[in-house]
Parts: sequence; structure tokens; C-alpha cells
Amino acid sequence: MSPAKKSASTALKAAESAPHYLGHRQRLRERLLSEPKALADYELLELLLGQVLPRRDTKPLAKALVAHFGSLREVIQAAPEALCAVQGFGEALAGHWALISEVFARLGEAPVRERQVFSGPELVAEAARARIGHLPVEEFWVALVDNKNRLMAWERVGRGTVDETTVYPREVLTLALKHQASGVILAHNHPGGDPKPSQADLELTRRINRAAQELGLRVLDHLVVCQGSHFSFQEAGLL
Repeated sequence: MSPAKKSASTALKAAESAPHYLGHRQRLRERLLSEPKALADYELLELLLGQVLPRRDTKPLAKALVAHFGSLREVIQAAPEALCAVQGFGEALAGHWALISEVFARLGEAPVRERQVFSGPELVAEAARARIGHLPVEEFWVALVDNKNRLMAWERVGRGTVDETTVYPREVLTLALKHQASGVILAHNHPGGDPKPSQADLELTRRINRAAQELGLRVLDHLVVCQGSHFSFQEAGLL
């Protein structure tokens, strides 16, 4: 057999023995470049999973994740322990998912990080939903602003359980004084999906507001967020 025929034969055998999913994944990439909206949610997940598992058929796992969590967004924002409960999802993928989740959170926070002037609660609400709206436990964050309502800092001041987080007014005020802020916007999440403030939320807001007034600080709003909605104390006339 001539060298040319031998090379062609070797290439043919290699193609025939290649895993079937490699060709499928390549076709997905081509479709992604030509018509990305045409890809189903599980197909996008296939490509994401394939970045970490290049030698594995990721279609079954992608479909299992969508079936388990219900949507692409829920899969992307799921907690590591919940993801690892799905067979085939291991520590390597959990690390990759943490990266993806952080990228999404920072994209949602972009208007806040770019120090836009806050004319209403929506900008901070969007940032809070992106950062903490999907979390399985409560977290309390504070946006600190200058006298023109531009962001100076956006920081977490407390992390709690599924239904509460312990935050003291002095922690919020100490942070505001540290950054020489003129005003604060409070934000925390309700993992249960209902942004309606609890009695404890109302009392904490009153305490922080009273203490802030004594120091000449403005409490501009307190936002309670979930994945798809938020409650504004300022809009509800509670501040």
C-alpha cells in the first residue's frame, strides 16, 4: 500500500473510532456561531459541560440537570451541593459553575459597579437579585453612596440561615463611616421566594434608620429580593 493510501486509511479508521459525541459537539459549536438562539437550553449546557469534560458525552447530564432544576437559569444559579446531588456532576464541574455564577452576578451588578447615579431602587435591586436572589440562605448587603448618590462600596455585612440573618446597626454604620459615605441602601434576600418583609425586617430597618439619622447618614432604601421580584421600603412608604 502506498504511503498516501496508508495515510488515508489511518485517517478513516481514526474517524470511525472517534466517539460519536465529538462530531455532535462540533455541530453544536457551528450552530452556536451561526444561529445561537436556535440551541435548546440543554444544548447550551452540553457545551458548557464539555469545557470541563471534553472526553465525555455531556448530553445526558445536560438533560438531567434541566429536568432536575427546571430551567437553564436554575441550573446556572444552583448551589454546589444541589448540583453535586445530580449523578455525574462532580467537584471539577462545581468549581467551573462557581466561576460561571460569579460572572453572571458581576454582569448583573455592572450598573452599580460603574457608579451610576441612583435615581430609584431598580439598579440596586437588579444587582442584589443577581448577587443574592438565588441563594439558599439569607445574606445582607449594603450599598454605600456619596452625596450625589453614586456608589462608593457594595459589600456583604451578614450571612445567615434559610430564614434569617443577624445584622447589627453598628456594623452597617461602621462600614458607612469607614467609607465616608453620605447614604446607605440596605438589601437582603428571602430564599423562600416571597419578598414581603417580615416583622424582624421592619424592626431592623427602623433601628438602622434611627441610628443613621443621629450620624447624619441617609438610609435611601431597604430592598428585599428574590429571583424574579423585589420589595422596596422606600416605594412602599416605609422610609
